[in-house]
Amino acid sequence: MHGGADVAPELASTLEVEDVDQEALDEIRVAAAAEAEVSEENQFGAVGEPFDRRSPFFIGFLGALGVACAFALAWMVVAAVQVLVLLGLAFFIAVGLDPAVVALYRRGLPRWAALLVVLVVALGTFTGFLFLAIPVLATQATDLANNLPHYLHEAQNHSTELGKLNGKYHFVPGLQRLLNKGGSFNSAVGVGKVVLSVVSSTVLVVVVTVYLLADFPRVKHWVYQLAPKSRRPRMILLTDEILDRVGGYVLGNVFTSFIAGLGTFVWALALGIPYALLLGLMVAIFDLIPIIGSTVGGIIVSLVALTVSPTLAIATAIFYLLYRFIEDYLLIPRVMQRTVAVPGLVTVLATVLGGALLGLVGALVAIPVAAAIKLLHEEITAPRLEEN
Repeated sequence: MHGGADVAPELASTLEVEDVDQEALDEIRVAAAAEAEVSEENQFGAVGEPFDRRSPFFIGFLGALGVACAFALAWMVVAAVQVLVLLGLAFFIAVGLDPAVVALYRRGLPRWAALLVVLVVALGTFTGFLFLAIPVLATQATDLANNLPHYLHEAQNHSTELGKLNGKYHFVPGLQRLLNKGGSFNSAVGVGKVVLSVVSSTVLVVVVTVYLLADFPRVKHWVYQLAPKSRRPRMILLTDEILDRVGGYVLGNVFTSFIAGLGTFVWALALGIPYALLLGLMVAIFDLIPIIGSTVGGIIVSLVALTVSPTLAIATAIFYLLYRFIEDYLLIPRVMQRTVAVPGLVTVLATVLGGALLGLVGALVAIPVAAAIKLLHEEITAPRLEEN
């Protein structure tokens, strides 16, 4: 590998001195400054000739360095995949809430006040759901613990329906083995770990979302600067369109979820199903998850209705089947076509693939990701394919 001009004789002679002291170092510095042609405009001298990039050593070194960097990057992504998913979810929520902040800002509110209003509404809804759900769940868990001996006695009695099911499927011995294997201490530790993980993940998502919303204009400006200057105008327009579609998807999804929650509340209140408000909030939150959310919510509401009467449970199940038909074939296609411009088939496929790859988070963000890919294909890939 070649390294530029040869070393000057004066500099070479100073470098050959064996007894190096401060005077020798000063001489080396003076000779180096003379050789580099140091001046007031260029205090470190002229830049040397570049390395020979065709050298086998240079090519091999760069190749090995590239492989090492790719391996380290892949390892970092795999090691931090859970944190990256949470950060991606926070960014998705921030992008979805930003249109509401911008709308309030354009109506005359300062950005901090608009941000505060949006956060109070969003966090208030989630906190209200927990405020309604936790007492009900605690009461039901206490009732289940008190009635558990009675249920076990019935399961051992082969003349009862529960006993017949136990005789056919043997779920009581399996439950006993599970409890004996885990033990009370291990079970408590496991529950504690799950609760701590959920709480820490929720806090991380909320904090990152708030920071992103508060500084979102600067984040967008930073994203704009990632593109070369010659391509930046088109990149700005495409980025804004993608963010607008994500925001439109979130608002449209909130709209359909509100309808699902309101329908559940009215149905439960009219027919005497207990915890009508709690069930309405639960279905509204579950309906944020495409395809499967309202189905899971309908099953839970039907099971709650079963505590009143089997007829009411069947009627509730039929109600949710009809609602799913209306939501899937009338409501969601119209909303998604206007917000993200994604066909129904692409919506289903994207949700299934996203759920298979990243679980509930993947199913939640799959549709806006598909909308972004569709837009980039239409504006970048398709025209180049037509030219070729």
